[in-house]
Amino acid sequence: MSVFCAISGEPPSEPVLSAKSGKVYERRLIVKYINENGTDPVTGDKLEESDLIAIKASPETAAPRPPTHTSVPALLHLLQNEYDATVLATYNLQQQLNATRQELSYALYAQDAASRVIARLIRERDAAREALANVQASMGVAPSQPAEEDVEMENGAAESGLPANITAQIDETHQALSSQRKKRKPSPGYATAAEVKTFTAIHTIPSLHSSSPAGITSLALSTANPSQFLTGGNDKVVQLYDKSTDKVLASLKGHTKKVNHVAFRERDGESTLLLSAGADKIAKIWSHDSASGEFIPKSTIRTHKGELTGLAVHPTSTLALLSSSDKTYSIHDLTNFTQVFRSAPSDEAFSALAIHPDGCLIGLGTPTSSIQIFDIRTGAIAASLAPPESSPFTINTLSFSENGYHLIAPDSLSSVAVWDLRKQKTAHSIALGDEFKINKVLFDVSAQFLGVAGSQGARIFVHKTWEELLRLEQGGEVSDFAFGQSGKEIWGATGREVRLWGLPA
Repeated sequence: MSVFCAISGEPPSEPVLSAKSGKVYERRLIVKYINENGTDPVTGDKLEESDLIAIKASPETAAPRPPTHTSVPALLHLLQNEYDATVLATYNLQQQLNATRQELSYALYAQDAASRVIARLIRERDAAREALANVQASMGVAPSQPAEEDVEMENGAAESGLPANITAQIDETHQALSSQRKKRKPSPGYATAAEVKTFTAIHTIPSLHSSSPAGITSLALSTANPSQFLTGGNDKVVQLYDKSTDKVLASLKGHTKKVNHVAFRERDGESTLLLSAGADKIAKIWSHDSASGEFIPKSTIRTHKGELTGLAVHPTSTLALLSSSDKTYSIHDLTNFTQVFRSAPSDEAFSALAIHPDGCLIGLGTPTSSIQIFDIRTGAIAASLAPPESSPFTINTLSFSENGYHLIAPDSLSSVAVWDLRKQKTAHSIALGDEFKINKVLFDVSAQFLGVAGSQGARIFVHKTWEELLRLEQGGEVSDFAFGQSGKEIWGATGREVRLWGLPA
């Protein structure tokens, strides 16, 4: 069996054994180390030359040494000394490296422990804020607003109905939109079914958001500036992009988990607002600053204790609605960034949100296949829809038609149902194939077409005849999509890309 020096890693010519560590060394190396340090190189214990035990080779007749180059003895002795010094230095460096690794490991453990302590303190702070808000509410003391613009809306009306002025706004909007809707027809120049059939890929905007983690989760189009669109991503960022200039106009941060939904609030005479809702339980609002041309944070909404599953701007343009997995939904005033209503906890979590075009009703999907319809003014449930004889699944998307008579939502993992709200029955069901998993359903603003996006692209159908007009399978899975201006384009989010389909050139 061969033995090796614990310092040089080579077979020793004159092996000795350390009585302190039991390690084998080359005599000349260990003697030099003892003279310099006085310790055992491995254990660090005090070591003297007398503690070294010579190892007798067997057989005693060892192989003869090669003849020395006696013509250059001084040179050979110098080279030997340099080699010995290099081996000793290498060994010392290895020991220092191991010690540094241990110190780094201890530092990482300490940093992880500090992060956990900070997270616990933040939770305790939030709990203390909530307790203070409850005490203030019980004593009739109005909570003070912080001076900075990024306002945390943790307080507000809850479970007590909307303020009278908000209800009046909703009623006024309902009357105006309801009378217009009944007479509304597609505008001149709106896309026809024959034109939609000919849609083809016309443009691709690549490399949006970060590549790690990659993926666009939500998409919204601007009505005031048709070339601009808003996206939310798995990278926790909200991006505003201008297709006409191929530039990112704003990259907005503030979420700590993926962004689930994004929306525009565009109103004549007022600044454009960008809204987002994330898996981190918060919603963010940014406002366009005309002086700098940038979007600045205006509000952070921390009302909910669960992941936000829905975001929508009310037809009044002064209210925003949020739904959450914490079994509640809330309403927020966009004129002063305050909460005006939060529903009482439901029996089930909410997994999707849509607003009726008249503004009086909201639809909320659940993880148990049912759809709850609420009257937004009173918070009372107006109807409950559930597909007959279906296995439980999560309704992750729903959309009201512009005429207000129909609602589209999944009725299984791979099919969608069109509900007649007047009869509260399914008018039609569209099967998409067992491999198709639904991400988004949407009516266009003319109520002529409906679309479904999912794991195998997107499909466009004619409302009422249910004829399939178009399959958009380029790019694979479509996570979100929207109908463009006058129905002349369809925008879809595929991976890190936004694709446009329209009439061929």
